[in-house]
Amino acid sequence: MNELLWILLLGSLLGFELIGKVPPTLHTPLMSGANAISGITILAALALIINAKTLPVLLFGSVSLGFALFNVIGGFLVTDRMLAMFSRKSSRK
Repeated sequence: MNELLWILLLGSLLGFELIGKVPPTLHTPLMSGANAISGITILAALALIINAKTLPVLLFGSVSLGFALFNVIGGFLVTDRMLAMFSRKSSRK
């Protein structure tokens, strides 16, 4: 258990350092990649729910599915908003 906490701590610090150094022009592709990874998380949560034999496992899978859906939908909304900033404004006549 102690090793897992160290892995979580080191992974969190590494992720924070890597994401902090990403230039603003790469945030949209990075969000798209994060959405793809969250799509895999949705599939894993669905597999967990389908194969759940006890109530705690079913609840854990349901909460995981909710968080993954929230992440995907939010990521696509943010990506769409960022891409809209780069689109040309249509002139009204």
